[in-house]
Amino acid sequence: MAELLSDRLKLPALSKDRVKELLFDYVGFQSREGKVNLGVASTEILYYAADQLMRAGQPFILENNFEYASEHGFRSLLNKYPYAVLTVTLTGDYGVIYQRFLERKSSPFRHRGHVVNDCYPESKDPGLAKPPSISNEDFVRSIQWRGFDAFSVGGRQMKVDTTDFSKVDMEALFSSIAAWREEVLQAE
Repeated sequence: MAELLSDRLKLPALSKDRVKELLFDYVGFQSREGKVNLGVASTEILYYAADQLMRAGQPFILENNFEYASEHGFRSLLNKYPYAVLTVTLTGDYGVIYQRFLERKSSPFRHRGHVVNDCYPESKDPGLAKPPSISNEDFVRSIQWRGFDAFSVGGRQMKVDTTDFSKVDMEALFSSIAAWREEVLQAE
């Protein structure tokens, strides 16, 4: 979705997962703690890039699974720069989203650094067990507890039901975002 919006709106899109993948490939990790540290580092890199774009007054897209814990980083930026924020929240039927999560996790196209937890590049030891999958109930509880569906730092929020991507009216979404951008420009 972020790439579609970036292409259509001609805005740079910064993705936390892409930053993590670069860190996985160039730094790697040898433990769960190391992987978590790369996740924290990728968030800080994302905020640094956002800071630079905000300082220059440039519009951009920041893509991540933002949650309540993300609020502090955003608030720090918004306290430095008067910036209009639009949050596009992707949501939908949790059962369908859970199935997508499982499919993505087992996809041969998913970057292995996201899938493994103990070592990347992976050890050649065939005895290493795959990490257990999270249950549907724990998956839903995590969405709710961490605030993935509710996260916002103010400004306008648009929720997009992605249960069935073929039913998402992208033209309406593009138009709504363009109208919001026009309102912001007129208010300046």
